Amino acid sequence: MEEKVKGKLMIIGGAEDKEGECVILRKLVELAGGQEGHIVILTVATEYPQSIGEEYTQIFDRFGVRDISVIHIDSRHHANNDGFIDKMDVATCIFFTGGDQLRITSLLGGTKAEEKLKEAYHRGVVIAGTSAGASVMSETMITSGNDDDAPKKCTLKMAPGLGLLKDVVIDQHFAQRGRIGRLLTAIAQNPHMLGVGIDEDTAIIIDGDAVFEVIGSHAVTILDGKNLDFTNVSELKPDEILALTNVVMHVLPAGYRYDIKSRRPVIRR
Repeated sequence: MEEKVKGKLMIIGGAEDKEGECVILRKLVELAGGQEGHIVILTVATEYPQSIGEEYTQIFDRFGVRDISVIHIDSRHHANNDGFIDKMDVATCIFFTGGDQLRITSLLGGTKAEEKLKEAYHRGVVIAGTSAGASVMSETMITSGNDDDAPKKCTLKMAPGLGLLKDVVIDQHFAQRGRIGRLLTAIAQNPHMLGVGIDEDTAIIIDGDAVFEVIGSHAVTILDGKNLDFTNVSELKPDEILALTNVVMHVLPAGYRYDIKSRRPVIRR
């Protein structure tokens, strides 16, 4: 994240509270401008766009947001149609629902919709995503891998993401699905990147200075492999367990912050 931008990212680990205090979604509404904001819900990732779109519309309406739009892009033709995506031009928040992150990149990549998204981010719009919508924020994203397993070679698939967040790879539903092994595999293969695992009902909010704050009911796990002493990732046969030494790990609950540029947590005193 070398380039300073005006927008903010809210990256949600999935399964955010939708019925109780709704800390994360209420904060998203606040960042979007409150009742005067215009939230655009992008359901491109899901196979159930109508029900998912209606669910989030009802939630944001309950919080008093007056201007809510749902855009379902199910083809690259739609993603290149100005009439279809023009609501993104006046959005104060663009929100990606969960589903399949490859649907997002395969349908939006290189289209006018992607251009509008990045233009919006640079002019100050909040870009948010939950679950698959979280993974896609980074330059390189995890698309699949074994849950609840030791880090192994050739068990992880990665692909280019939207690139809003540089030098970071995101994993979601992190503690609940036991995904530390696959995030370790990701940084073994890409040691220059930070691995950020976000638990369910937990989110990070990233400002233009590349500092993020944790909110929600669980925690964020950060794996830093930049100073790895050793890894055998290039020597193994498929499915063999990786060796990694000198991986730095931080676990941060709500209220804590982390500086991506300096790779250091900001500890509360």
